[in-house]
Amino acid sequence: MKLSEQFQVLRRAARYTFSVNRKYTILLIMSAFLSSIVGYVPIYFSAKVIDSLIAKAPVETVILYVALTVGIVFAVNLTNTYISSEKSAASSAMWRNEDWSYSEKAMQMAYGSIEDPEVTRLRYRIRRESQTGHNLYYLYQHIEQFAGQVTKITASTALTVSFFALPSVPVCFKLAIVAGLAITLMFQLYATKKTNALDRDFMALSVDMNIIAEHFLSYIEHYGAGKDIRLYDMGEFVGGSYLALDQDYWERGLKNSYIKAAWALPVAMLNTVLKFGIYAVLICAALQGGITTGSIARYVACIMMLAENLLSAAKTIQSAFDNNHYLKRYFSYFDIPNNMYQGSLTVEKRDDAEYYVEFRNVSFRYPNTDSYALRNIDLRFRIGEKLAIVGMNGSGKTTFIKLLCRLYDPTEGEILLNGVNIQKYDYDEYMSIFSVVFQDFSLFAFQLGEIVASSRSFDEDRVRSCLIKANFGSRLDEMPEGVHTYLYKGYDRSGMEISGGEAQKIAIARAYMGERDVLIFDEPSAALDPIAERELFERIRQENQGKTVIMISHRVAFARMADRILVVDDGRIQDEGSKEEMLPKLFPEDCG
Repeated sequence: MKLSEQFQVLRRAARYTFSVNRKYTILLIMSAFLSSIVGYVPIYFSAKVIDSLIAKAPVETVILYVALTVGIVFAVNLTNTYISSEKSAASSAMWRNEDWSYSEKAMQMAYGSIEDPEVTRLRYRIRRESQTGHNLYYLYQHIEQFAGQVTKITASTALTVSFFALPSVPVCFKLAIVAGLAITLMFQLYATKKTNALDRDFMALSVDMNIIAEHFLSYIEHYGAGKDIRLYDMGEFVGGSYLALDQDYWERGLKNSYIKAAWALPVAMLNTVLKFGIYAVLICAALQGGITTGSIARYVACIMMLAENLLSAAKTIQSAFDNNHYLKRYFSYFDIPNNMYQGSLTVEKRDDAEYYVEFRNVSFRYPNTDSYALRNIDLRFRIGEKLAIVGMNGSGKTTFIKLLCRLYDPTEGEILLNGVNIQKYDYDEYMSIFSVVFQDFSLFAFQLGEIVASSRSFDEDRVRSCLIKANFGSRLDEMPEGVHTYLYKGYDRSGMEISGGEAQKIAIARAYMGERDVLIFDEPSAALDPIAERELFERIRQENQGKTVIMISHRVAFARMADRILVVDDGRIQDEGSKEEMLPKLFPEDCG
């Protein structure tokens, strides 16, 4: 990363820390300053006390120096204790907000980004790096360290500058200290740069390995996998696969640690030589009578602390530059734009309910792929029609629904509502037309009523009515708390486990709850038995008169109630027509 880019990232990081939690950043710096400065108070006044005693100064002077030492240290420590408690509270709030930011970003992203495996990999990677301290944690750590180090360097310099001004100390002694500091600093910077690069490479190579290992662990630990692991005796296979990954990771990490230790050894030796040299120079200067007895202790302590903190500051700066690589990747995730054009037109409310949707030469391919999921789709239908979409798995049926609902925009062509490109409508208002039950729907471990209403507050009678419409009424009567019963055991030990068919019915009830103009069902009876399926289709027919119903299904039962049937294959509409025309072609054995 170029130096100019390094500073750009640092400037953004500084702005970010103040935007996320200004109070925490300020308290962090104040606490670092007070913690660092308090150690210099006794160093300064101890020298004064020693010189006063040797000079046989009045007792009052000695007592004053002692009182100032104790009083200032007490006041600084007391202030820092209060600041630290406030900092701790602000830290908790800051990290809670930072953790929530991932979920907030996910909800603000375009759906295409959520499905993009590269985005998923990026999100996993930065979260993993956060867990190991990189990006934000190290950013705040570097701020705190650097604030303390600058304070110590400033104080040490202020207390030792008089040493370099002493005419009785040979210039060669002074130059020796400066040269030793410079050489050690340069080597420290170089070694830190090398070891940080090793860590970056190690983490980059471990991304995919960690993702796979985490999937193994989540599978092993999930109660739903317990049946398969036991019935198919998969313990050794799954556990062994994880342990093999873990062993590989451990061996790589161990090799990395050895190399880092090889760099740390000469750095430690050079630091030791530097400290020994400083002691030797100061002792020689003292023996030549160039330093007072009290000043010897002050100079020894302060020059050693100056050297130590210069080296620490150099390491912090190098680590901060290295952390910029992680921060850049962190910011890149939150910079992912939502490219779904947010229109401004209001969806027209027609008194005659004559709404038309038109696909005009629509083609689509998913991001980062070359093949088309849909190709040259031309279709026009009226709101209120019942459409059945049939086709083999992977033929493009679900993709058609995603485009209609604007989860994606077409790669080519356009989709129109009443002659207007749907991208020109207000996005949220256009989305509010549809209630969709996808084949891979999700139900959260909340109260049943909350799930159906998609809200913490809900109308119990309305929720119950929608569940009855979805043919869930008999099961609802068996639930101990009715619509307040929790599903699953994620948040409540008494949560109810439900079957796949029951989950589908709840998802359908949720779709009814919105009372929207277009209902879309993607294989809604896949987990239902034939009797439940027939009852479901009959209720769909009865309860949705005057509404558009689009059903992706292989079942003849819904095809019989459809106004029009579309056959999709290989991303194209291969055939379409009325049910009278299409049923004999598609289901000849059921129409004989």
